[in-house]
Order: sequence, then structure tokens, then C-alpha cells
Amino acid sequence: MKKSNTAAIVGIIFAVIIVFILGIFALIKSSSKGRTMESMMKHIKVYENTPTKASISLEDNSLYDELPEITKYPLAVAGGGDVNIEIMTSPEKAGENYEAWLIDVANNFNRERNTLENGKTIALSVRSVSSGLAADYIISNKHTPQLFTPSNYLWGEYVNANGGNVELISDRLVGNTAGLLIDKNSQYKTFEDIIKAVQDGKINIGYTNPQASSTGMNLLLSILKMGDDSMFTDAGIENFTKFQQNIPFVAYNTMQMRDSAQKGTLDGMILEYQTYINEKNINKLYDFIPFGIRHDNPLYIVNKDYLSSDELEAIDIIDAYLKDPESQKIATRYGFNAKDDYKSEYTFTGSEVNKALEMYKSNKDNGKDIIAVFVADCSGSMYGDPINQLKSSLSNGMQYINENNYVGLVSYSDDVTIEVPIAKFDLNQKSYFQGGIEKLTANGSTASYDAVVVAMDMIERAKADKPDAKTMIFLLSDGYQNMGYGLGTITPALEESKIPVYTISYTADADKDAMRKLSEVNEAATINADSEDIVYKIKSLFNSQM
Repeated sequence: MKKSNTAAIVGIIFAVIIVFILGIFALIKSSSKGRTMESMMKHIKVYENTPTKASISLEDNSLYDELPEITKYPLAVAGGGDVNIEIMTSPEKAGENYEAWLIDVANNFNRERNTLENGKTIALSVRSVSSGLAADYIISNKHTPQLFTPSNYLWGEYVNANGGNVELISDRLVGNTAGLLIDKNSQYKTFEDIIKAVQDGKINIGYTNPQASSTGMNLLLSILKMGDDSMFTDAGIENFTKFQQNIPFVAYNTMQMRDSAQKGTLDGMILEYQTYINEKNINKLYDFIPFGIRHDNPLYIVNKDYLSSDELEAIDIIDAYLKDPESQKIATRYGFNAKDDYKSEYTFTGSEVNKALEMYKSNKDNGKDIIAVFVADCSGSMYGDPINQLKSSLSNGMQYINENNYVGLVSYSDDVTIEVPIAKFDLNQKSYFQGGIEKLTANGSTASYDAVVVAMDMIERAKADKPDAKTMIFLLSDGYQNMGYGLGTITPALEESKIPVYTISYTADADKDAMRKLSEVNEAATINADSEDIVYKIKSLFNSQM
């Protein structure tokens, strides 16, 4: 054999061996199970930038600035009559499957070609928007439908107490009830007993953010009312704070709460009866204990003084149609109009709702420190609009982070960079945080889980001085990890840390499944956002968690 051929063969064999060895190392890093955070940190290249300050705005964004264009929430039913009436409704009445009542009824109404006395045809349009968000549209006048039907009357009170203008025309379209779900094997079977069991640390339940959720708001007011009839005395607030001390999980929205209920990971949670009765996996695991005010889906006229006589006449006809026996039969088939024997014990005013929400924001953490790290994806796939929206949403959303929280910022692509170390989120830290945001640029590969490990390590170090702190990570990304550790590798350490990872995806084709799986490890929310509504969603998330 010629020496040149021998040398070539040896070279090929040597190259194959090198590739094989490198592959083994990569495989070990990306898919090995059960590695500790300390051992993983040894294999992650971490850089630290010197923080620089940037100017920040001391004025809050207006409600109008935060809201996405209404086209983000397209019509579920589009009317085509001479007089078109839009009804903005909570999602349980205008979704899919058992949540389609108002869609079915509106389509029936439009097919019948109902007319006014002058012969003009009437059509009903339906737009599904969560009650809290719909209230904000009406208050800001960014979008005002002619009709508004939230889950309960608290949102009508809230609108009028905050400068909006709605007038009640029907206190009930379809009957529903808020409830505490409790494990069927639990010994606690009344609302008061369940709340006291939570306060005593005997059971764990979850609930939805009262600043966005009808059931969450109902729970907050009901707990305050348990403490004292005047609600906002020391007794009422103490009743809530004792409850909040033992809450492991506040869901971002009802969908997240419903998913948690189906997994059976909590002793109890809150949900509406119409959802409960239709979700077989849920009603097999939990008993339903009604509480608070009823969720009877009232109907309001919006800005009545600005409506024409034709619109007002059409509204009367629509109101009657929604409540007629045939429409109500459809509602009953979908699970509404049950539990009619349950009666509300209390009523609440708009000023009480506002005061309760202010109290919630300032007392939900019971004086505990919060330590949070924001992890920003700066890989090449985030180039252009995604990275710009990430930066914009962080800059605009930071005003909703309380100043007594401790916050840091990490960026990543191939490697991980600590842009801003964890520190109290005072004016000085906010300026550094803004400076870190402004330096973010998109380039390179995506080592998402390496960055999560670094954030976990930062939090654990910060907890040395604050062992009782509440901790969390916010991952802002498109979800496409393509180098570094895999989810399976970091999951054991993440589970042990109990740090929830809230994920926010910035592209329409993001790997939402990967983001969801990461958030599910420790019961956190995942948000699929885009350029239109990300700031509003981040506001809601930060208000509930920070």
C-alpha cells in the first residue's frame, strides 16, 4: 500500500474518532438526566457585561397605549343587516364546543332576518374578549360595542367606577356559578372550611388573577368579606393575607387553571360550574362548592346616549331574543342555567372592587421578597421584529414591576451573558435594566436551557440572603433551542428548585409546545404573544406575579 493512501486512511479514521468523541460530549450535555445545577454550570460559558444606565420614563403608559387593536380579537359572528349590533362577551359564551352558546344564538337570530318597525333588518355580531380586557376597551374608549356581557356584574361596576359608561338592561342572560373545586376525598366541603384549611396550611389550592379573571375577582372579594363585613378593616385584609401565604399557584388565566385542574396536581382550585360540568376529567377528580356572587352573565348597553333610536330598538329585540325559551334551551344544553338554587349573600360596588384590587396588588406577596430573572433570547431567529418587540415589551412592561422586587437580566444566543445582576428594582436598578434592554441584539444559535440554568444559579445565590423569597424566571423567546442542554437534562434541577418559568413567545411560528412544557415543570403560565398585544399581556402577568 502506498504511504500516501495509508496516511489518508489514518487521517480519515482520526477525523471519525474526533467527531465521535465530540458527539458523545454533545450528547452527554444535551440529553443526560439528573445532572445538578452546579455540575451543569461548569459546562456553560457565562459572560458578564458591565451594566450601563439608560433613561427611563417616570410616567405610566396610558390604558389606551397598552391595548392591542381590536382586530386582534376578530368577530366570531359578523352581522350583515341594515342595523348591526355588536355584543362583546366573555369567552365561555362564544368559544368552541360547549362554549358556543352566543355564537349559535346569534347565527339563529341573523338567519331569521328580524326587522325594526321601519322595516330595517337587524343583525347581531359577537366578539369574544375576556371580561377584564373588554372592560379596559370600554373604559379607554378604544373600542366600544353597543352591548357588553361579562361573566358577572363586578365588571359593570368596575367600568363605571373607572370612567366608562355602561347601563344594565338585563341582570341575567344565562345562569352560572363560581365554585371552589376540592378533591373528592377531602374532608373540607364548605367554602369557609376550605379557605380556613388553606390558611392553616392543610391543603393547596390555586386561583386565577383577580385583575383579569371574573372568578378570581369574585374569590378575592368573598375572602375579604369573610374577614369582616366592612371588608377593608385589619380583619378583612388579614383574612386574605393568611390565605395568600399558603397559595402555591396563581394562574394567569382560566385556561391555565383548567389545564392544571385536569392534571389533578392541586387539592383544589376555582372554576365556573359550566366549565366544571363539561370537563369530565375535572368533575371526576373534584367536587364543586359554589361561592360568592352568581355569574349570571348580565347584559349592559355601552354609551347609551350615543346610540341611535334604531340601535336602541334593535337592542330591545336582541335582549328579548337572547332570553326567549329556545335560546335558553341551547344555553342549558351547554351547561348554563344550573345551580339556580344557589343565591349570592353579598353585593359589591365599583369602589369596593377598585379598593380590593389595590389591596391585592400591595398584599399578595405578604411582605415576601420576590426574586426574578428575565431571560432574553438574542439568537439569530429573533432578528428583526421579534427582538424589537421583546425590547419594547420589556421597556413598557417594567413599570408594572413593584420596586421592592429583586430583578436581574440575562441574554443568550450561543453563550449566556448576565446583562444586569440581581438587585432591588429601585430607580437605579430600573435604569440599569433599561440600559441592558437597549444593548440586546439578535445573532447566533439558541442555548435556551443553558440560559435558564444560569438564571436558576443567579436566583439560588440571591436567595442566600433572602431564603423565604418568592422566585421566578421569565423566558422571552421563540422557543427554538438548538444547542446546549436539553429540557430533559435541566428538568430534575428545575423541579428541585421549585422556580416557575414563565415563557413568552415572540413569533407566530414559535415552538409553543417546548415553551409550554418548560412552564409546566413548576406550574407557570405560557403566553403566545405578538406585536399587537404583548405589552397588555405582560402587564397582566406582572400584575398577578410581581
